[in-house]
Amino acid sequence: MAFQASPSDQALLLDLQALDTSLQQLAHRAANLPEIAVLATIDGDASRLRSRLSSEQGAWEDAQTELTRIESDVAVVVARAERDRTRLASSSSVKDVAALEGELVALARRQSDLEDAQLEVMDRVESLGAVAALTKSELDQIETRRSEAAEGRDAGLGRLEVERREVDADRAAIAEKVPAELLALYERQRARYGVGASLLRGGVSSASGVTLTGSDLAAVRSASAYDVVLCPDSDAILVRTAESGI
Repeated sequence: MAFQASPSDQALLLDLQALDTSLQQLAHRAANLPEIAVLATIDGDASRLRSRLSSEQGAWEDAQTELTRIESDVAVVVARAERDRTRLASSSSVKDVAALEGELVALARRQSDLEDAQLEVMDRVESLGAVAALTKSELDQIETRRSEAAEGRDAGLGRLEVERREVDADRAAIAEKVPAELLALYERQRARYGVGASLLRGGVSSASGVTLTGSDLAAVRSASAYDVVLCPDSDAILVRTAESGI
């Protein structure tokens, strides 16, 4: 014997399906908020900027390390030259004087070379620091944009969540009115095929958009109004009303 339910109970399934469709649409809207795409783009840009900033800061730190080493070498040369000048002032040995004077000349040349290198590295430190600072500024700006986009996303999700709860409440109210066996069949068909109930209007199933064949329509016509009939194309429960054309 075919599973049966009153026509009015079967008609409730159309309301239930409409609400389930609304829930699916809300979920789709939540997953496809414009801000989500914006955030994905921003996150990609921010990731590239962070990588670039890390490289630029590394180069700046390397230059600073090199500058510190040169400054240390300059300090050593200056201290050595000061010591030699002190020794020269107190030396009475012609040989020592000549050696000290030669070393002072070499130290002066070395100090000049180091100071030239120091200036070059100082310029590099300043230039690399400016480049890193510019990238950091870009990153700060994009983080601000991200924060704004995240706020927009959260606000949008919040609004959709309010709608979802309202639809959920309406769905629960309808589901309570549907007999348990009929509801279980509806849920089973919806889980399997995506649609649980389909309105037959003018011989066309709303779930599939397909006009029933002559033999299928004949089978539907021969069924009792209380018989629960499945759509031959979508496998949803085929709900018949005055609009069905049968």
